[in-house]
Amino acid sequence: MCYGYNNNQSLSRSSLRRRSYDGDSDDTVVDDLRDRLAETEARLRRARAREAELSRRLEQMKRFVSVMEIMETFLERRFQEQKDRINRLLSPLSTK
Repeated sequence: MCYGYNNNQSLSRSSLRRRSYDGDSDDTVVDDLRDRLAETEARLRRARAREAELSRRLEQMKRFVSVMEIMETFLERRFQEQKDRINRLLSPLSTK
């Protein structure tokens, strides 16, 4: 995922030179840097929110897998018990 990094113009070195050093006043340069900092902070917030969401979903999936493993163990045990029971029930018939 790119998390908003598709705006490469604000990050490329050539655009930094072109935007900041074309004879602009110091105030314009400072404003430009503040704008870029705000954009970076916004991207960072989005990335952190996405990371938190993915972490939450991962924990849900781990719980789900754990429950499925418990169910699988239970069903395997039940199947084996049923199989053993049927074998015991049919066993006397085969000896007669």
